Amino acid sequence: DAINVESARIARELADEYAAKDGRPRFVAGAIGPTNKTLSLSPDVEDPGYREITFDHLVEVYRQQAAGLVKGGADFILIETVFDTLNAKAGIFAVKKLERELGREGPIMMSMTLTALSGRNLSGHTINAFWYSLRHLKPLTIGVNCAFGADLLRPYLAELSKNADTLILAYPNAGLPNAFGQYDEGPQDTARQVADFAREGLVNVVGGCCGTTPDHIRAIADAVAEFSPRK
Repeated sequence: DAINVESARIARELADEYAAKDGRPRFVAGAIGPTNKTLSLSPDVEDPGYREITFDHLVEVYRQQAAGLVKGGADFILIETVFDTLNAKAGIFAVKKLERELGREGPIMMSMTLTALSGRNLSGHTINAFWYSLRHLKPLTIGVNCAFGADLLRPYLAELSKNADTLILAYPNAGLPNAFGQYDEGPQDTARQVADFAREGLVNVVGGCCGTTPDHIRAIADAVAEFSPRK
């Protein structure tokens, strides 16, 4: 909780500082990852019905994380790198619970990660199944992050963009890691691929995930500046 409060506070201070300099509003998204547990699958191949955690337990974990981020000044809660759609539902339930406690809304951003080139996450959902499972909760954004790099995400992003009636988010890895766990894709390469998303009108929010650096983010921002957001 203390780490989340402090990290959000630092981001809030910097966002406000830069907004004051040029008059452009800055927002802070408090990111909550998928955890290393899954509600949909058993970690024991000998016992398919076994679950390491319960839905209620994961809800409380997410609620504590979200509460710290909101206290520190986050504008949105980003439930990201979703490999299990049921985990995502626990995260949303937690934020809704926190909203009732605080008496105000906490806009939710959602981002799925693909675990196979078949276009599914670990719990077996396609990108469209992920969207339709969560649509009724009215997330501010729905999108894709991490995974295999921008070039391999494009067809799934295009499919989501056709079907989702909310803002589309995309922040890919800088390609796939090499044998040493390092990322070889440079800022201009990543930026060029992400700019293609914007040029085709597929996205509203873009960024970078694993392997991206401040130089990558700067290059992406420059590359998409001339394009209008998806309508």
